[in-house]
Amino acid sequence: MADEASSVPVPPASDQPPPEADSLVVAAPMVSVTVTESDSTAKTGKEEPCLASASDSSAMTQKEEKGEFLPPPPPILEVAESESEEVAEKVELPQPVVAESKSLAAMMEKDEPGAESQGQAKSAADTTQEDVDVAAEERKIIPQNLVSFKEESNKVGDLSDFERNALQELKQLVQEALDTHQFTSPPPKPPSKDEKTAAPSSEAPEAEPGSDSDKSTEISPPEENPEKETKEAAKPEPVPPEEVSIWGIPLLKDDRSDVIFLKFLRARDFKVRDAFAMIKNTIQWRKEFGIDKLVEENLGDDLEKVVFMHGHDRDGHPVCYNVYGEFQNKELYQKTFSDVEKRMKFLRWRIQFLERSIRKLDFSPGGICTIFQVNDLQNSPGPGKRELRLATKQALQLLQDNYPEFVAKQVFINVPWWYLAFYTMISPFMTQRTKSKFVFAGPAKTAEILFKYISPEQVPIQYGGLSVDYCDCNPEFSFEDTVTEITVKSGTKKTVEITIYEKCILVWEIRVVGWEVSYGAEFVPNAKDSYTIIIQKPTKMAPRDEPVVSHSFKVGDLGKVLLTVDNPTSKKKKLLYRFKVKPFSD
Repeated sequence: MADEASSVPVPPASDQPPPEADSLVVAAPMVSVTVTESDSTAKTGKEEPCLASASDSSAMTQKEEKGEFLPPPPPILEVAESESEEVAEKVELPQPVVAESKSLAAMMEKDEPGAESQGQAKSAADTTQEDVDVAAEERKIIPQNLVSFKEESNKVGDLSDFERNALQELKQLVQEALDTHQFTSPPPKPPSKDEKTAAPSSEAPEAEPGSDSDKSTEISPPEENPEKETKEAAKPEPVPPEEVSIWGIPLLKDDRSDVIFLKFLRARDFKVRDAFAMIKNTIQWRKEFGIDKLVEENLGDDLEKVVFMHGHDRDGHPVCYNVYGEFQNKELYQKTFSDVEKRMKFLRWRIQFLERSIRKLDFSPGGICTIFQVNDLQNSPGPGKRELRLATKQALQLLQDNYPEFVAKQVFINVPWWYLAFYTMISPFMTQRTKSKFVFAGPAKTAEILFKYISPEQVPIQYGGLSVDYCDCNPEFSFEDTVTEITVKSGTKKTVEITIYEKCILVWEIRVVGWEVSYGAEFVPNAKDSYTIIIQKPTKMAPRDEPVVSHSFKVGDLGKVLLTVDNPTSKKKKLLYRFKVKPFSD
């Protein structure tokens, strides 16, 4: 019955009633889509509800809280923050995302009084001693309300009275500093005592009363005019306020300055004097480092695969990928970190990349002014690399001091065991605000964690998505072509049924993350005397097979295109697909 119901064309009107629970129907001009589920070994005809489409999944992710961290330098920063991988692996098993975030927050607060401790550790007594220790530590440390960080509003009307007053006080301090040229040049020094006493001595000595000279001068009043003019000339002319810009935004020229000031205030817990000192230091550092000239320099493209921007997350933040595994290339590693000069060049390149990315953000209140960071630690050099440690330490310090509150979320994927251990060591020295922004995922959970925050059409192919660089290799689809996500349960078969109502050319691409399933495609015409056309014979897809399969089929007769995925494994699988309809041509 479900198949019959789905054979009726679905109009693209926005008031279309929602589909039934046991099928997924997507509206398109000339086609409709139904997804059915059956047993993996024998089709029972029973249909079960499937995951919602990309629009539904994005709605779910909107419930996720946002977070924010200090922007780590490319591979360097990531290493400095990659301490929680080992625990993340273990925590992921039952509840991948939440458990991982909790384990981080837990480790961060292990020294706090009042944290839960002994009772929960005893509950893991049946596991090995090592598992018990890890589980106990995680449970002790995780206050439920600190698992995730929510990005605050930059609109003045949304601030509390305390925050609004702090912002106004900081703006007054900045205005005074601009008026007195405290940022780019020191204020003019007042004349010293010696200069003050020397000034009158240079003037003509006054004649004693009753002397001959006195008589002559008494009659001529003009002698007082030169003295008056000298004093007036000695008065300094008023100097106009200096103009200072940060990240291309002139200070106190419009409401974009409020967004910048709020970043510094939040980095200093709204301590106005501390935030003002941080702004002054940042402006001085930018002048000494030559940031404005650095942005225009050509530093080469050797590291373009190490750090790159690609797509946006579900909330519109641009996504920056830091791929540390690229430094497994010994030649690239030596070229980047072998001596002080090369490490400085790398630092300048990283600052340039960050600066250029920041200048593309929207600093208006309510705009997107933070970046979503993804740090890939697969095959990344360990902490034993001295040169990398030195570069990381230097970059981390510069970013903390001069680029506050620029990361919306810090996600670490393919996390190795040593990273969590390292993170555990340094977490006591990090603020709770910073620690609450971290999310960790082991190799098995990488795609799942990324899809939670980024739509599959925005995730690069190497991380489980369907997005590729704009090039000739994928001319049919782009970021704008949304992807439907479906979970294929263990031992079940999913069939995506695309019903064709007009002659057309149907183009689609499909992937199952990690494959280990069978995939087949066929066209079933409506005419009774017609034969089924096999587009792709059911084939078992291995993990190392082509990650994405693309097809184009010319539909001359009305009918259905069936895409079937059979999952015989004991693990659930994530199915991704999208399609488009092109005009029919002979």
